[in-house]
Amino acid sequence: MFSEHLDRVSRLIGGLQEMGVGRGDRFALMMLNSPEYMELYHAAFLGGGVVNPLNLRFAPKELAYVLRDSGTKVCFVDAVFAPLIDRVRHDAGLEHVVLVGGGDVPHTASYDDIVDNTLPIIPDEGDETDPVMLMYTGGTTGLPKGVLLDQRAEMLNAYHVMMTLHMHRETVNLLQTPMFHAASMFSVLGGPGLGAQSVIVPMFEPTAVMKAVETYRPTVTVMVPTMIGLTMAHPDFRPSGLASFDDLVYGASPMPQPLLEKLLALYPQMNVWQGYGMTESSSVLCLLGPAEHRAGGKYLRSAGMPLPGVVLSIQDDAGNILAPGETGEVCARAGNYMLEYWNKPEATAEAFRGGWFHTGDAGYLDEQG
Repeated sequence: MFSEHLDRVSRLIGGLQEMGVGRGDRFALMMLNSPEYMELYHAAFLGGGVVNPLNLRFAPKELAYVLRDSGTKVCFVDAVFAPLIDRVRHDAGLEHVVLVGGGDVPHTASYDDIVDNTLPIIPDEGDETDPVMLMYTGGTTGLPKGVLLDQRAEMLNAYHVMMTLHMHRETVNLLQTPMFHAASMFSVLGGPGLGAQSVIVPMFEPTAVMKAVETYRPTVTVMVPTMIGLTMAHPDFRPSGLASFDDLVYGASPMPQPLLEKLLALYPQMNVWQGYGMTESSSVLCLLGPAEHRAGGKYLRSAGMPLPGVVLSIQDDAGNILAPGETGEVCARAGNYMLEYWNKPEATAEAFRGGWFHTGDAGYLDEQG
């Protein structure tokens, strides 16, 4: 299975090179979750280019800006999003639109043709400082900012997580968060890197997730709290619909305490984790572990402890480090941070002022860190 995967990935790299995409060039993805999405990610990590996964909620204006700003000339699409990409193709300067799967939609090349007819290529090993991902964050105001991440940052983040959340060849990972999102990166790298099996649902939908759980018996997954809430509130919800997980990781937004308490009561043997991080950190800084979840109380209002290799501080507006219990800005140092905001040196300098990454989030550290 993995040898077939590598063969397909290496043929994609050959196809990218034929379309003019090399190690430092960007190529974009706009499609639902799929095995092909993972193949394209892995093509980038093997030196095939810099992957630019597009937010499926981008409006046409944002899409055109991101594609133009990144210098992307090749975009992979499925039938769902091909018409949207076609609307912005001229304005964005795209040269190739590659269709993944079937459909009578605009495109210039076929994914299957590339995999079937291109000679496999594995580039020479690059440097750990080679850019591998350009992920645009939506933000709340203005146009998206491109977060440029290198091989070192992404792999260190995977190592940090794997030192805490253990996976192996018997692990079955259910990938249900959108693959354009940083929350999916450990599923893209960590699980396959350790030989775990991957079950991929195209997009989150409660009944589809419950069916996948009951059919494939996955042992680990990542969900945002809204996904957990929608599943457990669904009219067809049954406890077996989430029962196979040894580990469930949630994050990306606050978890309502009543929902968390309901989850913990229904699945007392499940290891529940909360992850906190951001695209700029590739993406995890902290984990709140199963022991803290079972202890309850104040811990359920915490984002957890920093992962190995991560140092946190709480700072005031002047950059002074505050004492435990004092609220300020959450700042971090770690080897898994971005290289820069793409084409935005001032914003990059501002984010890293004083030698710390400034998250823009408010928080405090307790006496235990």
